[in-house]
Amino acid sequence: MKTLGLIGGMSWESSAEYYRMINEGVRAALGPKASARLVLWSFDFAEIAALQAAGNWRALDALMVDAARRLEAAGAEALVICTNTMHKCVPEIEAASTLPLLHIADPTAAALKADGHTTVALLGTAFTMEQAFYRARLEERHGLEVLIPEAEDRAEVHRVIYEELVAGRIEPASREAYRGVIARLVARGATAVILGCTEIMLLVGPEDSAVPLYDTTRLHAEAATRLALG
Repeated sequence: MKTLGLIGGMSWESSAEYYRMINEGVRAALGPKASARLVLWSFDFAEIAALQAAGNWRALDALMVDAARRLEAAGAEALVICTNTMHKCVPEIEAASTLPLLHIADPTAAALKADGHTTVALLGTAFTMEQAFYRARLEERHGLEVLIPEAEDRAEVHRVIYEELVAGRIEPASREAYRGVIARLVARGATAVILGCTEIMLLVGPEDSAVPLYDTTRLHAEAATRLALG
C-alpha cells in the first residue's frame, strides 16, 4: 500500500470526509482491520482564506509547496490536495516536488464522460468558477463544455461556502438557494452538476437537483484509494 500525503485543513470539515472515505475504501478492499497509510498536513484555514481574499497567490503557492515538501519528508509517496480551489497551485507544487499528484478534476471528468455527459455545470468558490485553472483542465484536457452560474448566483454560492459551510453550518435557506442556482444551470443545458468545492456535498444531495450531481470529494477520495492500493 502506498502512503498518501494529504494537504488538508481547507477546510477541515471536508478533510475529515477525505480521511473517512479513504479509510473506508481501504477497509472494503483489504478487510475489516485494514486502514490507509496517510500523512496529513492540515492548514489553519483562516490564514489561507485571508490570503485568497487578498489575492496573494504567490504566498499561497509557497505555503502549498512547503506542505508538499513536509509530506514528502514524512514518507508520502503521492499527494492529494483535499480542496478544489487550491489546485490553482498545482503547477508550482509539481515543479517543486518529485511526488505524483492526483488532480481532483481528472477523476471527476472521467466519471462524467463515462456516464455520457458533455455539457456540465460547475459550482464552487468564485476562484474555481471564474478562473481558468480548473475549467480549462476540464475543457482542454477532457473535452467538456463547462457552464458556470451568472454573477449574482456565483456570489451567493461563494458566500455560502465561506460564511457557512467551512464553519460547519448547514442552513435550509442556503440549500434552497443552491437548488435555484442548479435549476437555472439545468435550464441552460447542463446535464450534470460538478460540486466543485469539497464542502458543497455537506449541503446538497441528489434530491436537490433534476440532473446528477458529481461530488468531487467522493470521486477524488475514491481515486486516492485506488492509487494507494494500486
